[in-house]
Amino acid sequence: MFINTTYRSNKTEIMDDFSMKGDLLRDTLDKLGKINKWLGGNRVTLDGVSQLLQYQPKDKTYTIIDLGCGHGDILRLVADFGRKNRYQFNLIGIDANQDAIDYASELSVDYPEITFENYDIFSKEFKNLDYDIALATLFLHHFKTEELEVLLKQLSGKARLGLVINDLHRSEMAYGLFKLLSLVISNQMIVEDGLTSILRAFKRKDLENLTKKLNLKSEIRWKWAFRYQWLIKT
Repeated sequence: MFINTTYRSNKTEIMDDFSMKGDLLRDTLDKLGKINKWLGGNRVTLDGVSQLLQYQPKDKTYTIIDLGCGHGDILRLVADFGRKNRYQFNLIGIDANQDAIDYASELSVDYPEITFENYDIFSKEFKNLDYDIALATLFLHHFKTEELEVLLKQLSGKARLGLVINDLHRSEMAYGLFKLLSLVISNQMIVEDGLTSILRAFKRKDLENLTKKLNLKSEIRWKWAFRYQWLIKT
């Protein structure tokens, strides 16, 4: 079946329902974490954090926020990276789903450097946060281009060091390969949302256009499996 990926889709994902809770949500977050780890996507974010911190001193505490943190798996990896490399981190997970926040807190009891907040990213509470680095892993594709312009302008104006964006490459091949992968995924919501996510995701030109329009200092790299690492330095 031919899929037209010329333009971003506006179709919503099931996960965009922030009232979702219970076993289905937790099973979905667990399986998504495993898929991202298996496909190497988490390394894309960690590599970006490492690049932004490369020439920074280790005698200060860095605040890193994670947008759409889900069950907190990325922040736990960042915390492990910080401990291994002797960085002092204050890590804050942001998610609009309270049940996801509760689950993330349960899974992160051994990480005192991590806290979680149930914020809408367009809220006053979120806008008042101060941070050095903002992470957005498989998050930005949930928003329309007009919303992205507002959000990126805000984030780039607040982050002292920069933004690490890790998101999907919109392509026919990525769509087809995920359909094959879906044959071994038992969670139907992941299958449906995964295909929608690819259609809502980005081509390099989309990111280049945003970079130019917002006058950002950025680097865009394609990574396996069908990801873009978009590093914005502030």
